[in-house]
Amino acid sequence: MLLQLYRSVVVGLPQAIRVKSTPLRLCVQACSTNDSLKPQHPSLDFSDDNSRTRGWKVMGSLLGLGAVLAYHEHQCRASQESPRMYSKEDVRSHNNPETGVWVTLGSEVFDVTKFVELHPGGPSKLMLAAGGPLEPFWSLYAFHNQPHVRELLTEYKIGELNPEDSTPPSLEASDPYAADPMRHPALRINSQRPFNAEPPPELLTESYITPNPIFFTRNHLPVPNLDPETYRLHVVGAPEGQSLSLSLDDLRKFPKHEVTVTLQCAGNRRSEMSKVKEVKGLEWRTGAISTARWAGARLCDVLAQAGHRVCETEAHVCFEGLDSDPTGTAYGASIPLARAMDPEAEVLLAYEMNGQPLPRDHGFPVRVVVPGVVGARHVKWLGRVSVESEESYSHWQRRDYKGFSPSVDWDTVDFDLAPSIQELPIQSAITQPQDGAIVESGEVTIRGYAWSGGGRAVIRVDVSLDGGLTWQEAELEGEEQQPRKAWAWRIWQLKAQVSEEQKELNIICKAVDDSYNVQPDTVAPIWNLRGVLSNAWHRVHVQVVP
Repeated sequence: MLLQLYRSVVVGLPQAIRVKSTPLRLCVQACSTNDSLKPQHPSLDFSDDNSRTRGWKVMGSLLGLGAVLAYHEHQCRASQESPRMYSKEDVRSHNNPETGVWVTLGSEVFDVTKFVELHPGGPSKLMLAAGGPLEPFWSLYAFHNQPHVRELLTEYKIGELNPEDSTPPSLEASDPYAADPMRHPALRINSQRPFNAEPPPELLTESYITPNPIFFTRNHLPVPNLDPETYRLHVVGAPEGQSLSLSLDDLRKFPKHEVTVTLQCAGNRRSEMSKVKEVKGLEWRTGAISTARWAGARLCDVLAQAGHRVCETEAHVCFEGLDSDPTGTAYGASIPLARAMDPEAEVLLAYEMNGQPLPRDHGFPVRVVVPGVVGARHVKWLGRVSVESEESYSHWQRRDYKGFSPSVDWDTVDFDLAPSIQELPIQSAITQPQDGAIVESGEVTIRGYAWSGGGRAVIRVDVSLDGGLTWQEAELEGEEQQPRKAWAWRIWQLKAQVSEEQKELNIICKAVDDSYNVQPDTVAPIWNLRGVLSNAWHRVHVQVVP
């Protein structure tokens, strides 16, 4: 009896040795019918008491291995059965720890509930994909796409997606938004039509350069689907000059210029103003800001070829996009001619974003990039450029993106009395930890971003853990900033020691630029009916556990 048991166990020994390290290869070998994979039978010889003792110890170990092998054979048989099928709706309904956390990769479905807390990047990163596909996130973080990570994932597989569920729904031809591009699932949507969304805080400062798929999106109208082969940019010439009709190839003939620029929507952090008093506008949190490396032709070079020069009288460069509403009204905006013609201002007609052609949501094939200026002036899908004696007559230049006194309401507002927003004020926000989070005592890492308009450099970020009673200076990361040309943000970080006695942290950040502008401490004094220019101290409250 023992000899039979010994033989049955020892036959599987070479495979059992591999159980922990390479489960995929184990299944292939243990279930194989190839004789070359079958192990040879060793012999036993208990010739003395010591040998007999050692033999029984080996037998005991082999009995344990036998149990492992028996379980593994069961797994192999199960793998040969038809996989269970799930719909996308089944997966979507499992998007939190209470229902279970499911994700997909290709056509496979995985229950990763037990892995969430073990995720090396932190639970919050994995939860971004909960109830949906992993591919969009793996494309951002390519180190996931490795054999050992895929092997780990197979342990959590529970079935396959129903092939019939992969058929995309039909689109209404009359829907002006039907041709909008696909978006990354991590984006937090503020409006679907037109599409407006921001990256989650935990991804926003993950890197200095924001990956294209999660760059915040601010659209006012449906996204046009433009053919790069037939695209033309019309530049109205000066009276003594010549109008231009430039193809994408024509633009590439101008000297290529690259610059790292942060874009921020005027409504960034509007949700904090809404808590003081209702405002009109999208409820942006802290993510209506992102940074990219842009490349294209300098606007000043293109304007010069059309015969334009800096003039003593006030003039404006007006931009018109190729996006339009059902009446044919296109998005438009303008900047002062003096800025447009200044090579040091580095205003671009950009056709690349982070080394790639502009994504459709971000202005393909050409957009304006105006460093240090509010995002509303960075006109996308650019179709026309002209120099005028007055600023653009566009609604978004004349009747929007302006700041007012807290005493002004919609009954008393006069948009003609306020200048259009161009440069933005000093800004900073906390992205880690998030409001309401629970942190462990010991070393706590606090991260965020800081940026100021007009090329003003961020020189300091102050952080308080006790609601503003005491302050510590954060460490600044990212590219060094040139005087008057600090077009991009600084990522900042503070590692603080938190004792077990502390039960909560009231974290605040405030930034200072090289003109010693500093953020106001509260929202109420800067409240305005459009909820723009929201840059009060950012506050996050968290609980502390031992």
